[in-house]
Amino acid sequence: MRQGANQIAYTIMRAAQLAAVLEVAGWPKPGNVHRTADFEDTRFEQFMAGAIALGPSVRDVALRGIRAAQGTLPIHEIRIGKYVKKAVSAVRNSHLGGNTHLGISLLFIPLAAAAGMTHRKRGKVESLPLREHVMKIMEAATSQDAIAAYDAINLATSAALGQFNGESAPDLSDQNASTKLSIEKITLYEAMQISSKWDNIAKEWATGMEICFKTGYPTLMNVYNETHDINTAIVHTFLTILSRHPDTFIARKVGTMKTPHISKAVEIGLKETAWITETARNILMIGGLTTELGRTKIFDFDRKLQQARGMYNPGTTADLTAGSLMIAMLCGFRF
Repeated sequence: MRQGANQIAYTIMRAAQLAAVLEVAGWPKPGNVHRTADFEDTRFEQFMAGAIALGPSVRDVALRGIRAAQGTLPIHEIRIGKYVKKAVSAVRNSHLGGNTHLGISLLFIPLAAAAGMTHRKRGKVESLPLREHVMKIMEAATSQDAIAAYDAINLATSAALGQFNGESAPDLSDQNASTKLSIEKITLYEAMQISSKWDNIAKEWATGMEICFKTGYPTLMNVYNETHDINTAIVHTFLTILSRHPDTFIARKVGTMKTPHISKAVEIGLKETAWITETARNILMIGGLTTELGRTKIFDFDRKLQQARGMYNPGTTADLTAGSLMIAMLCGFRF
């Protein structure tokens, strides 16, 4: 029997909430908030609250993806930026901590719309058509989507965002950013292409979520099939992404202490934190959570990063892990 739109959207919402909950529950994801580690401004329970709070926005944009598949809504009117902003706002209203789900919202919202399109067209969600629809939705994003996404980013974080320094898109902190985006008709996809030079979430937009689909999701499935342990699969997915794609959130935090220009800051930060990527790679080589030595090294790594009090928080890697989990859940993975 063909599922109704509301049932499909509910299933997509549940996949997103479960993915976000599982990501933060992964233990230990070195340097992140997890079930035995909090930050001064953000607790594990606040991540759990945010994971639930983003659900309605995911459901609503999934319904718009379904309408786009039916031909009753042009794809450029899905309003990805609007629903990212709604998700970020709902998360902020769900707890009193810091930013918990900005990066996840930037990934989950287009994934949800694409899942709605895919399910309506094919009767189920599989990874290849899901990625095709994600790419189409991202490429169709408008300047109004860019304005809403800029608002969401500024709503979610008060951290130094850096200066774009001559790039064609306005700085995130520019008070006239909305006007510039509108006048120059810079779309969200175009803004993400510019930012992809120094930010891995933006890079996911520019590449159709290449890291999540080609690294994170396959790693998650392979490790789970080998171990039948969801926690091991999550942690190893996190470490695999970190070992292959240095965390740009850490690099930005380190680099902007030396220069406000974001591209140069991330370049500096990546050089100074290359040891983090190398450590993740070495831990995986000795078996990670599947060996006694690997477990010892993971917990040592976590303690070392946690002692930096948020400076070495691989937040982008956590978001990419969550995106990988959502793809799995949308494609029918159960544990």
